[in-house]
Amino acid sequence: MSSGIRAELRVDADGTCPVSETAAETGASTFSVSKSIAPDGSETVTEEFMLDSADADTDAIDEEIDAVFTYGSKTAYRFSRSRGRGCPCECIEGLDCPVVDVHTRDGMLYLVFHAADMTELQDVITALRTEFSQVDIRRLLRTRGNQSPHDLVFVDRGRLTERQREVLRTAHEMGYFERPKGANAGEVATELDISRSTFTEHLSAAQTKLLDAVLET
Repeated sequence: MSSGIRAELRVDADGTCPVSETAAETGASTFSVSKSIAPDGSETVTEEFMLDSADADTDAIDEEIDAVFTYGSKTAYRFSRSRGRGCPCECIEGLDCPVVDVHTRDGMLYLVFHAADMTELQDVITALRTEFSQVDIRRLLRTRGNQSPHDLVFVDRGRLTERQREVLRTAHEMGYFERPKGANAGEVATELDISRSTFTEHLSAAQTKLLDAVLET
């Protein structure tokens, strides 16, 4: 059985996606985003999305986006655009990874796709980060054989300062996190040539950032 990866990303579409633009302008979330290619072989793409009109400033919706169906407070909107405008979905699908879910929250685009392996996932992330200013990995899910799914979390080491990384690395190498401890706080601080209180401060800050990433919802 494949050990592929299901990835959910949050992307700032930088004005390339009418769906995320509409969400930002109306102050509402969108969902059930779908698209179709013109059957005549032209470069036109028709997209449709749902929006809860009760929570939206519908006057802010672009006049080229048409309401096509309404039930209750929910309205389906449709628009057409030219292919190749560099939107995140096209960027991902250009690498042979179909986007299986698209929605928006707070003006940001949330995309779900399946990558065959970590290399393919990294290729997608690299391509997106080349084109868009903000690309965050929200969740990674991998299955191995018949085992239960494992929830993978992307930890950006860039959140840590160089000093915090050095403190973590030294503490780990000296066995500070082992049970029983290979070294106590004073010994690690001495190795780093800092006070024990400074060591504790750096360690606490680093652990908080890592836990924020691991426990983020």
